[in-house]
Amino acid sequence: MSFTAILRKSASTVTPLASRIVRLGQRDYHCAHFSAMKRQVNLPRNNPSFIVPFLQRFCSAATETQRPSSTESLLRVIESEIKDAQENDDSDLAEEIPKDFPFKIDDNAGQQTVILTREYEGELVKVEVHMPDFVTGEENDDDDVNDDKEQPVQSSIPLAVTVSKKSGTCLQFNCVAYADEVTIDSISIGVSESSEDQMAYDGPNFHDLDENLKKGFHKYLEIRGIKASTTNFLHEYMINKDSREYRGWLSNLKQFIEA
Repeated sequence: MSFTAILRKSASTVTPLASRIVRLGQRDYHCAHFSAMKRQVNLPRNNPSFIVPFLQRFCSAATETQRPSSTESLLRVIESEIKDAQENDDSDLAEEIPKDFPFKIDDNAGQQTVILTREYEGELVKVEVHMPDFVTGEENDDDDVNDDKEQPVQSSIPLAVTVSKKSGTCLQFNCVAYADEVTIDSISIGVSESSEDQMAYDGPNFHDLDENLKKGFHKYLEIRGIKASTTNFLHEYMINKDSREYRGWLSNLKQFIEA
């Protein structure tokens, strides 16, 4: 018999033997590992219907611990946003109300409006102050002019002013307060016993009124406290409130997701 044939025969004999030895070792290892796991968790013997679901849950739990869930990722983003908001926020500084501020401030956390009230010569003046709107000024069609100029950020706050008489009638003004300026968008008369089937006449567009009439209404609001010194303070107050409410909103989101 040639030497090559001897080697070929030896290899054919050794290979199956090696394969059996490897399979036997693997089988013994897995059996030992599973037996140890059964002892740790006290698995009931001879109950395959219990063992298979357990292994499925065990493997699933191992996978989840290795990979962060989408909820954990979202929580990390929210926590980062809360940290940034806290570092860049000075809204916790107490607003110093001017001595000549004529209104009582009713500010409830979680609400997007602030209510101002005062009495003036038997009338009740109520102002609903909304969150500020931020704009960068009017757009200019000439792009070349604004290429090297950054538009300043301006804020405005919408105001709903109601002046009520003891008889139940009232004047309602929709206003917008800018820096050192208050504009009136509309004015209407409210009646407590108006018919629900009919729509009340709100009057003409305020901007179409006679100039003297418009100036008269501006003066009417000014002496009741709706003036530049009042609204300038409200700008600062509402910007700080917006920051506080945003932080509270983030905290509520975090608590909901963690629950």
